[in-house]
Amino acid sequence: MSVDPSSRVAGRTPPGGGESPRRRATGRASRGAATSAVEVRRSARRSRTVSAYREGDRTIVLIPARMSEAEERRWVGVMLDKLAAQENKRILGDGELAERAERLSTQYLDGRARPASVRWVTNQNTRWGSCTPAEGSIRLSHRLQGMPEYVVDYVLVHELAHLLVPGHGPRFWRLLEAYPRTERARGYLEGVVAAERLPRPPYGEGEGGEGGGDGRDRGDDVGPAAGPAPDNG
Repeated sequence: MSVDPSSRVAGRTPPGGGESPRRRATGRASRGAATSAVEVRRSARRSRTVSAYREGDRTIVLIPARMSEAEERRWVGVMLDKLAAQENKRILGDGELAERAERLSTQYLDGRARPASVRWVTNQNTRWGSCTPAEGSIRLSHRLQGMPEYVVDYVLVHELAHLLVPGHGPRFWRLLEAYPRTERARGYLEGVVAAERLPRPPYGEGEGGEGGGDGRDRGDDVGPAAGPAPDNG
């Protein structure tokens, strides 16, 4: 698969492509079901896209030569997660999503957060999730579908915590500390947002409309209005 940091997610890029990459093994384990070595290949001819694919027991990540070490580390993580999501892709139905939220509440919030409803929505394009505490309802953006399970779980825990604590003050973030993959999930979502915010090439395909609401009064959400929470453009 390949990602254009100045555009959007594209299809898988086949190995090779006439490049003469500079190779470096990172030794980092993959984030899929099995672990494997990760090899980063830098190429001066690759000016825009970042690609990744499995090759035997290795994961190959192709990046532009101009990328800094920090950008490399971030993009390797993003691409490993995207590969894992593709390989383990299974969309939960609303019923399964509600059951998952109940389990997460029991595991990380002592079962205190009890949503009345948990469902996917297709009109939240500027936030990952939202909730209405007065109604006990939680809504997750359909854009999370296919992302790694720990990312979906983080957004669920985030919204569950808002049923107990409004806003994003210290008490709220103390609740989130119970979920061990909070920082990793936030980093993944920030990487997705960063890729979407970079300038797009003239020939890139745009996305119509901004969306961002279901016409209902929200309490708290994971999105641009959520303070330090991961935002989504």
